[in-house]
Amino acid sequence: MTLLALDGVTKRFGSVTAVDGVAFSVDRGEVVGFLGPNGAGKSTTMRLITQYLEPDAGTVLLDGAPVSELGRAAKRKIGYLPENNPLYTEMLVSEYLDFIVRLREIPVPERKGALDRAVSRTGIASVFYRPIGELSKGFRQRVGLAQAIIHEPDLLVLDEPTEGLDPNQRVEIRHLIADLGAERTVILSTHVLPEVEHTCSRLLIISKGKLVADGPVSDLVARGRGMATISVEAQGPDVADGLRSLPGVADVESRGNRDGRTFVVVTAGEGLDPRPAIFQLAQRKGWTLYELHREAGGLEDLFRDLTTEVKP
Repeated sequence: MTLLALDGVTKRFGSVTAVDGVAFSVDRGEVVGFLGPNGAGKSTTMRLITQYLEPDAGTVLLDGAPVSELGRAAKRKIGYLPENNPLYTEMLVSEYLDFIVRLREIPVPERKGALDRAVSRTGIASVFYRPIGELSKGFRQRVGLAQAIIHEPDLLVLDEPTEGLDPNQRVEIRHLIADLGAERTVILSTHVLPEVEHTCSRLLIISKGKLVADGPVSDLVARGRGMATISVEAQGPDVADGLRSLPGVADVESRGNRDGRTFVVVTAGEGLDPRPAIFQLAQRKGWTLYELHREAGGLEDLFRDLTTEVKP
């Protein structure tokens, strides 16, 4: 059953169109990854879903009704962790979550149970009576997640929940999000691709305000594996610029220079193998090729292909 639907949603800021006719739906129980480069429109889309912003065109529907008409009733069904995780650092964790309980208008007889469940699910019992300002970044994210789920929302919207965490903290929060996703619908915005593969069942990719991919993570990973990623080591003039000029090349990532040699990684469009064209270009340019190696593609390659303009 569909919980959330966006129908032709557009949002402009002056002359800039941040979200451009985005349309998708999310069923109950799905954990959906939302990917895109910086400035692609991810955070704006999430703010439209959570009513922090109103669309200039199109409609956001929750359980089939426009959120603009549901008002506070929609907010009761949505939990939101913004990218900047706005916490009151001078408060104790206990004081902050008690404030959230009252802000969410949870009935008095149910407040202790709501607090206990949120604290237990997010693993913050050991810091419950500590000032938020003294907590590590990982525990602050857990407190942010606790406030987002304390009212038992149907939809949990998380914007870059692991940003700024160390690798161990990322794994901890990733496992926590996976556990929360077993109980409710989750939309997870991130630029960390392994989090999507380990946490989400479905993936949306947005680029320049438009939705460019929507499908099961396994299908999109398989699609990415059909792409070509070529490691090139060459000696000669303007190697990177020359490779960018080749038809079908989606991205050329520089890996530096050493001993007069240029190291780059070339990503080509799906189903293309640019190695013959690279070899021929090297001959024309008089480059010396030291390496021309194709590697297995993946989700990162598909992401680059969909969010980078292919050169003519």
